[in-house]
Amino acid sequence: MHLNPYGADAVLLAVNLATRPANTPEELAARCEESGVENRLVRARRVTAEDLATVRTALDEWLQVVDATDEQTRVDLVNAMLAKYTEHPRLTNHAGDGWHMHYRPANVPVGWLVATLISTGTALHLAGRGVTRLGRCATDGCDNVYADLSRTGRQRYCSPACANRDAVRRHRARVTDA
Repeated sequence: MHLNPYGADAVLLAVNLATRPANTPEELAARCEESGVENRLVRARRVTAEDLATVRTALDEWLQVVDATDEQTRVDLVNAMLAKYTEHPRLTNHAGDGWHMHYRPANVPVGWLVATLISTGTALHLAGRGVTRLGRCATDGCDNVYADLSRTGRQRYCSPACANRDAVRRHRARVTDA
């Protein structure tokens, strides 16, 4: 069975790269490999400065999706990314490990590959889990993004550390007011 590389892993890669941007092509390659998303393809190709620039542009567009203030704007922005970075879906068995879907032609540069994964993964995430399932951390002073993969769809923080920090702040505020 071939797992879908366009799902949660792709959205989590976007969160990772938006929170801690890659500064060099080598760092981008390492982060893609760490994420496990299409790592064979990244490993087989040299990541260039142009790839890094393409990913930065895609992440800027993705952050507009995250920061959209209403559902229709968010959907329109994701659709614009899909129109820009993807092509018609096709079945492929390029690695010999099973048939699976691709939303891009073969042999695209790594930057375009990552942009395709992020845009398609985000669309699938929002369609499958809910259009509101991306956001910025609710902790004062933290601007990190999150992709809500929770069962309940109520994530508001980028990490357990920020959730705990905010809970302590709220508790102290209640104790002070009492």
